[in-house]
Amino acid sequence: MKTGGQLIVEALEANGTDRIFCVPGESYLAVLDALHDSSIRTIVCRQEGGAAMMADCQGRLTGKPGICFVTRGPGATNASAGIHIAMQDSVPLILFIGQVASHAKEREAFQEVDYKRFFGDIAKWVVEIDDASRIPEFVTRAFAVATSGRPGPVVISLPEDMLTSEVQAPEALPHTPVETYPGGAELDALEMLLNGAKRPFVILGGTRWNEEAVARMRTISETWSLPVGCSFRRQMLFDHLHANYAGDVGIGINPKLAAQVKAADVVLLIGGRMGEMPSSDYTLLKSPYPDQALVHVHADAGELGRVYRPTLAINASPAAFVEAFAKRKPAGTPSWAAETAKAHSAYLEWSTPPQTGPGDVQMGPIMNYLEQELPHDAIFANGAGNYATWVHRFHRFRRFGTQAAPTSGSMGYGTPAAVAAKALYPDRTVIAFAGDGCFLMNGQEFATAVQYDLPIIVIVVNNGIYGTIRMHQEREYPGRVVATDLRNPDFASLARAYGGHGETVEKTADFAPAFERARASGKPAIVEIRLDPEAITPTRTMTQIRDKA
Repeated sequence: MKTGGQLIVEALEANGTDRIFCVPGESYLAVLDALHDSSIRTIVCRQEGGAAMMADCQGRLTGKPGICFVTRGPGATNASAGIHIAMQDSVPLILFIGQVASHAKEREAFQEVDYKRFFGDIAKWVVEIDDASRIPEFVTRAFAVATSGRPGPVVISLPEDMLTSEVQAPEALPHTPVETYPGGAELDALEMLLNGAKRPFVILGGTRWNEEAVARMRTISETWSLPVGCSFRRQMLFDHLHANYAGDVGIGINPKLAAQVKAADVVLLIGGRMGEMPSSDYTLLKSPYPDQALVHVHADAGELGRVYRPTLAINASPAAFVEAFAKRKPAGTPSWAAETAKAHSAYLEWSTPPQTGPGDVQMGPIMNYLEQELPHDAIFANGAGNYATWVHRFHRFRRFGTQAAPTSGSMGYGTPAAVAAKALYPDRTVIAFAGDGCFLMNGQEFATAVQYDLPIIVIVVNNGIYGTIRMHQEREYPGRVVATDLRNPDFASLARAYGGHGETVEKTADFAPAFERARASGKPAIVEIRLDPEAITPTRTMTQIRDKA
């Protein structure tokens, strides 16, 4: 006889869980008690949104479900930000929620929420376990659902009395991973399309990649001389200094790259959904009928033809597809090799940061310094805001598993993601980029980094405004500023108050020594960059945006 709490932990262990992220609650005390005797590492967080984002980062970097536990009501609703990120980003995650006791349900009991209704549109599957003997079944199924097809978040509600009940249950077994492979006919058709193409282009996106698959894709690009782009915030899927890399496809796209995608006669989309951001609001590929011959490769058949009608649909995971297609060779020397080289040259020009701008701090030289100093396996985490352009456009990703950024554009992601990344890879450098507004949405998770001795470095780009919204505001309603000014704390002092290391950068030349001191401190650190709000984008000032409006 075992309690529901014990069965939950045993099922997690059977499925290879090595750590969970949580904010404790009395609604799942039985699980916490079972964790006491488990080998699973428990990382306690400061807010449920941060805990869910840490679980998302774990799933994003490993391909295995990140695990998060929260309490009922406000605990669960706080966590919903991380669930939405995981859903839109196709990241495997399992959220366990302590629920009110069975006798109190449907009475609007203390902190009661109907989770099937609340999470129904932002999770892949939502279930409540009423019978503790079925815990092994439901948890194993959750791992299968979270990882198969298009990965995503699963939400499991756990009534308090179910967790304390003692039952006999079958021993939990690990889930069986499901892979989808391309058929020979589809590969033949793709080979024929490419051999007949004059201006092909490849776009990499989505999840279910791994280091080996990325290496195979590099070989395919070389064999066929293919130009390769990565969709929005999936840049770690291809080495940016490889001769075949053409740049990132999506919001803020290089105009030369946009023209190349639109002029392509064959577009091979592998793994991605080509949603609103990667498609530049559905302009690179016209919806529902693209001008280009579209070959769409995706692990979930439900995504094939959902937005775009493909010329050729291949139901396969990215890893399985590249393994199979790597065996195919072109019929002759590809005629587009010169265009591929030209695309890479345009990318290098586009990704070279400007060295001047308004104010005393210039972000261009700072990005140059980081590119020179950081190892190729350094992990960059960021949330959303204009500051992120400096990473998105100017950091040249070299290796798989080095990027954690929400394609959903959710603010507050960078700091908790960095904590999870450092817990996962303690020997690697982990950098969180955040704006002042972005950092203060989940900045309290810096305390989690301190508690667990995880020396992340958070670079806070502080311009005293909600920069993206101010930019749009000045463009649409010039001179009518409202609700976008911020009064911020001294971020370096805040870092020290938490027990970390703090630095303030007020001139460009201050950054390198400040960063080195932060790195040498061995503590979680915040390096605050005080940026002039006029420097709203790398190439345009706020005044220029206002005047043009």
